[in-house]
Parts: sequence; structure tokens; C-alpha cells
Amino acid sequence: MKKISIFSIMCLSMAFCSWTFANAQEGSRSRESFNDGWKFIRYFNASNETVTTDREPAGLQLPSVNDNSWRTVDVPHDWAIEGPFSDTLENSTGLLPWKGIGWYRKHFNLKESDKDKRIYIDFDGAMANAKVWLNGKYVGEWPYGYTSFRLDLTPYVTIGKENIIAVRLDTKNWDSRWYPGAGLYRNVWLVKTTPVHVIFNGLYCTAPEIKKEQATLEVQAEVENNLNEPVPVTVKASIYKLDKNLRPSDEPVKETGKVTAVIPAASRHNFVLGMYVKDPVLWDIENPELYKIVVNVYKGDEAADVVETNFGFRTLEFTARDGFLLNGKRVEVQGVCDHHDLGALGTAFNTRAAERQLELLREMGCNAIRTSHNPPAPELLDLCDKMGFLVMDEAFDTWITPKKPLDYSKIFNAWVVEDLKALVRRDRNHPSVFLWSIGNEINDQDKPALSKALNMMVKSEDVTRPVTAACNWPMSGTNGFQKSLDVFGVNYNLKAYERFFALKDNATIPFFSSESSSTVSSRGEYYFPIKLGDLNNSLPGKGIFQLTSYDVAYPGWATSADQQWEMMDRFPGTFGEFVWTGFDYIGEPTPYDGDITELKNIKNQQWKDEVLKRLEKLGTQEIPSRSSYFGILDLAGFKKDRFWLYQSRWKPEMPMAHILPHWNWPERKGLVTPVFVYTSGDGAELFLNGKSLGMKKKGQFEYRLRWDDVVYQPGELKVVAYKNGQKWAEDVVKTTGKAYQLSMSADRPAVAPDGKDLIYVTVSIEDKDKLLVPRSNNQLDFSITGPGRIVATDNGDATSHESFQARSKKAYNGLCLVIVAADKGATGSITLKAVSKGLKDSSVAINIQK
Repeated sequence: MKKISIFSIMCLSMAFCSWTFANAQEGSRSRESFNDGWKFIRYFNASNETVTTDREPAGLQLPSVNDNSWRTVDVPHDWAIEGPFSDTLENSTGLLPWKGIGWYRKHFNLKESDKDKRIYIDFDGAMANAKVWLNGKYVGEWPYGYTSFRLDLTPYVTIGKENIIAVRLDTKNWDSRWYPGAGLYRNVWLVKTTPVHVIFNGLYCTAPEIKKEQATLEVQAEVENNLNEPVPVTVKASIYKLDKNLRPSDEPVKETGKVTAVIPAASRHNFVLGMYVKDPVLWDIENPELYKIVVNVYKGDEAADVVETNFGFRTLEFTARDGFLLNGKRVEVQGVCDHHDLGALGTAFNTRAAERQLELLREMGCNAIRTSHNPPAPELLDLCDKMGFLVMDEAFDTWITPKKPLDYSKIFNAWVVEDLKALVRRDRNHPSVFLWSIGNEINDQDKPALSKALNMMVKSEDVTRPVTAACNWPMSGTNGFQKSLDVFGVNYNLKAYERFFALKDNATIPFFSSESSSTVSSRGEYYFPIKLGDLNNSLPGKGIFQLTSYDVAYPGWATSADQQWEMMDRFPGTFGEFVWTGFDYIGEPTPYDGDITELKNIKNQQWKDEVLKRLEKLGTQEIPSRSSYFGILDLAGFKKDRFWLYQSRWKPEMPMAHILPHWNWPERKGLVTPVFVYTSGDGAELFLNGKSLGMKKKGQFEYRLRWDDVVYQPGELKVVAYKNGQKWAEDVVKTTGKAYQLSMSADRPAVAPDGKDLIYVTVSIEDKDKLLVPRSNNQLDFSITGPGRIVATDNGDATSHESFQARSKKAYNGLCLVIVAADKGATGSITLKAVSKGLKDSSVAINIQK
């Protein structure tokens, strides 16, 4: 077995986020949410039109500015998601007004007890070109909107008087290939410490050896002395086992001895502590067992600081031809790529929204996430630690050579060291993170020396994981670029597989699909005839700017899922894939991105003529699609047919079968209407109104079953799937009656009264027999009673320009989504009601947790 020696080591990882400081003495450290009560104003949209009453005035950072008339917002806050959608904006970034200048100001006071403390502000992310002032004094900046960073407020704070912090964000001078959002879109924290403390992201833990009986644990804690004199500092570490609810054991599993050093004035010292942990329980994707480490810092005999963090023991092993091994067991990486927006919420991070996405992906059989193409919110990694997902943690979409005029290439030389090290130092202790990615489809795949330098930059902060990049150049796996990486990832380009594996120089380099498939589809839309790879198939149909859900359409660079799996099965050394994408996302509505000026490159004249007709009918030159079609689930989180195709591959031991399309085709009576079946079985028999249409078996490199000559008759389609000659699973699809009633279901029975927790309510249009009516697009109106609010609505339609905040929305192919939150401190229950003209209404009660 070929191995990479450095990454065959046994390693321990931790999640650097669970700060409760339970063992700290009063006053040693605090980390307070700084999210509520910001004042906000915005200037200039993408067309340089004034959004407020005037152009951006000078001096908005000054304490004397009267911000009473500014809007009051809580962060995380995405200033663009409220829209409105506009056909004067680019649909590649969602037709939303994210370009502009935004100012946030917050008034706060510090206690007398804070007088001798260090005061810091931590931004988990600020989009983009952030500049910060406190009490009119410039504090610092950070241009890359995805990086978490800390600024020191200590020299500028006042005790006993009001402090005013001002943050200026500039997305006018930032470009993106997808919707990036805008604003203070992640959490903000106010951190108070003593002058002697562990620095920002200054904890680093590894386990150089893990055996069944015992693990060796090493904890490094970088401590800073901000005093004007040298001080003796002592550090010790303790380890606790966490239960499934992340509650620590009453007593530590083990403690280190104390380590003491004298730290000179205004200096730092890196403490190294070690211990042996008996019978370590390993973290893996099926049982993500976690521990907690607590590090105590003393100045002399006085408690100075305490930090704590979750972690997990696990081993990583990447082999060149035998796949990826987690804790010594081969694991097929069944991953998805996802951008950072959360659908109708925009990019404003919400933990429950991210958790729901992971729950749906887990149901499909997904076990890995690629953070495309930027550092994620830290809470996403916490969730992946807890739920058992592997993470490919990605840094950049661009290096030196740009993709857009104002993208990261403009700041690469000045900021790449800071940004890359910030990512690794923040995330290096998460057990879920198993790969560092230094770039996506970089336009510098002819610069292996640069790639190697970035690789070494990562290694300077963490040596326990391999470094990769997502490569799309045809020869980047054979031109030497692959040798600058520890693991080689290829995006699409199935011909690269054979070239890569045939090259002897690659015999020791692990290989995977860093981005795969890119099939496009619209939930519940089916067009005829079916042609593999045909993006234009939908145009003769009734849908406008939609794509068939037969899962056969993909752009020229991409493939179907079936083609991807065939190549992986032909080359079993491939250790897995990351599908583009898990969820639809705002922006990049391929193949409907751009406006009529971009049609010049399209060779299909019929397609071009049809698009021009439709744009003329709509009275615009901008194609109306505002979100992508790539997702296995749509923007609202509703499952497309592809969900079950991937489930059939990724959960082979789970009996399942899924029929498509729906069976409401009155206009196709007597016409051939192909039927596909996705199943984890190896064969199936299809029935139409009780009559067998024949048994079909999967052949080699076949992953779906097709009955291409079915003649439509209304009634019932039924499939019986078999595995190894035994009945395995069934599915039934029926022709429904007319739309008769609404039905509502909540994803959970109760919501926390914190204003942040969310309930996702699915609204379905049904016939009298409670069957979903698939082609129904009725207008729905929503109302809420009780101490709660409607946060957002969506329907998964990539062409809808209805506001995400609207309380009235059309269903899309029978479904609509309402997102609800309880008021802070609320008690009792909330009732959400849906009505639609001509249909029986529905309501759902949501309890508020006590």
C-alpha cells in the first residue's frame, strides 16, 4: 500500500469554538455576543445610484455623527437579501443589490472592572474591505470578506463613558462569480482578557500516536504577556469526555502537569504540554465522539486565563491507490460542494439553517462538505464535528491571475499570508477538517512553485493534514503542478483520470474528484424528448428558463452523475467526489446566466432565437434566472429527483426506490413518456395500472433503470425493486386529482425563544386524497399569530423575483417554504396559517421551548 508518510500519522483535532470557561475565575476572560443593536446605513448600488438620500458623506466614523435615523439591525446581517431583484443587475450574482458601501455603528459601555483588561473585537466574517474605527480612531482593516479576524480595541476604549465602534464595508470594489452577500454577515464577538492570555486561535493540539489502549496528546498554547515587565506564567491542560449533547464529564479524563516559563514584557511564549489518554474513543463519521480540552493559565499564583475547546481523536491516511482511510478503515468520500448562502436567508449565517442542510445531506448519504470556495463560518465546522461530516476547507477562488477585475487577485500579494494562516490557525483543531484546499480552478496551474509555497505556508501552521487544490486544467495532473500538492483533486475532465493514473510519477499521489458532475435541473420539470447532455431541451416546453429533471442535462465542461461514477469505478484508486452542488445557491444560473449580449457565443440558433423571444416578452435584456440549477436540492431545500439518484449510490444497504417523472400528463395521453427508476437494488419491474412493463437489471456501469417506451395513460405507476433476487423496495406514483387543499408540516415541533432558532414549514398543494399535485403553482398567503415572525419564504423556483421576505408567494410545482422564528423571551405557541383562493386552507402550531 502506497502512503504519504506525513499524513499517515495519527492526529488529534479540536473544534476551536466551544467557549464557556466553566472553570475560569470570575473576570479572567469573557467572550460576549456583540450581535445586537447595530445602526446601519448603506450608500450606492451597483449602478452608482444613491440608495439613501445622498452620496456617502465623509466622517461617518466620528462619534459626533447622529445615527438615530439609521436602521437598527442585529447581525449576522446581509444587506442585499431584501432586494429588490432587478434586471439591471447581474444574474451571475443573483440580480440582488449587494454592491455598495455599508456602515455599521454600535454604541456600548465598559464597566470599571474592565479597566485593566485587554479588549478585542472578533469578526467571524465581514463582506468586504472592512475598515474599523473606535471613538473616531482608526483601529484596522481586513479586505477578504471570508476571513475571521481580531482587532485590538484596548488603546482606543474609554471606561465609564460611551464607546462607539464604526465599521465601513465596501463591496463596490469587490467582485464575485456568485452571490457573496454583503455586510456583517457572520457573528461578532467582544472579548475581554487579562493582560496575560492565550492569543487569538493560539491553541493547537495533535496526537502523534493513537493506539487502542492509549493516545499521546500534545497541546500547544501560545500565551501573550502585555505587561511592561516579565512575569512567571504557568499553564496546565485537562481533558474531559463529552456526551452526545456535548456535556462534559464531571471529572477530567486526564490532566497534564504544570509547565512554567518567564515571559518577557510585551512578548509571547508557546507552551507545549503532553499527556497520555487511556482507551481513547475515536471520532468518525458514524460515531463522532468528542472530548473537551481546558487550558488554564496562571500569572504567578493568580488565575489569568482559561480557554476550552472540543476535539476528537482520529487518524487520517491518504493512499495513492487504496483510497482514504479514517481510523484505518477505507471511507468513500461522498461529498458535495456548497456556497455559503443559506437560500432565502442570504449569507447571514444561522446555525439552525446550516444544521438543516446537513441533516438533509446526511439523509441522502452525504458524508463530506467542500467549503466552496472560501473559509466557512466557524459554526459550520462545529456542526460537522458534532454530526460526523468530513470537511475540505478551502481558502481561495483566485491567486495571481484574475477571473473578475476586482477579485482576490487584487489583494493576493498583500494578504495571502495573513488570510491563509488565519484560516489554518482557526480551523486546524476541528476533527471534521481532513483536507486543506489552497484554491479552486486557479488560473495559475502553470505555477507549481507558487503552489508549493502556499503548501508550505499551510504546513507552517499545521502538519497533520494534506494540502490539495481543485484543478481543472487538462494537463495540471501531468505537467508537474500535481507534485506541488499532497493530494491531487480534479474538477470534471474525465479524460484526466486515465492520464493521471498512467503517469508513473503519480504513483504515490492520492487522487479524488474535487468537483464532479454539475448536472442541472429544475424540481418537478420534465421535457421531451430526452437527450443526454442537452441543455436546450427545455425550451420547446412550457417552462420558462427551467431545465428538465430527468437528470440528463449538464454544461459542456460537466457530466451526468452516471458518467462520473463510471470513471470512479474504472479507477477505484479515486477516493471520492464532491458533487457540484448539494443545494442550489443564489447566482450562477448556468446555462441561463448573463444577458442577451452573451448569446453571441451560443451556436444553437434555435435556442438563441427562443431566448430572445422570451426576453422580449418579459421586457428585459437580462435573463431572469436569479439562482442556480446545479443543486441536488433546490434553494428552498426541497429534494430534486437527483437526491434519490445519489441516495441509491451512497446508501446501497438502505432499501429504496424512486420513480420519475410525476404522472400528471393529460396532454401526453397516448404519447411516449419515459420512466426512470433510481434504486439501491440491482433490478426492478415496472407496472402501469397493474400491467407489467418488464423487468430491467443494472448492467456494468449502469446506475439508473430506464423504460424509454412507456406510453402515457393516467393511473398508477408502481415499481418493485429487487436485490440479489429478493424483493428490496417499492415506490408508487399516481395521477392526482385537481388541487383541493393546502397541507403544512414543520420540520420540528418546537422552537427556542432566542430569536435565532428557526422552524422550516413546508406547504404542499394536495388533491382530495392528500396527494401532492405536482404542476400546481397557486398563489399562497401566509399569516402568523402569537409571539413569532415569518423570517423568509421561498419556493425553489430559480426564476422567481418575489421577495424572500414576502408573506405572499406562488407555490412552485406544488411546494412552498415558510421560515419562522420565535420572539426573544417568548412563551406559549405560534400558529402559522396558509390560504389560497379556491383551496382549503391549513395551519400548523409551533410550540415555544421552555
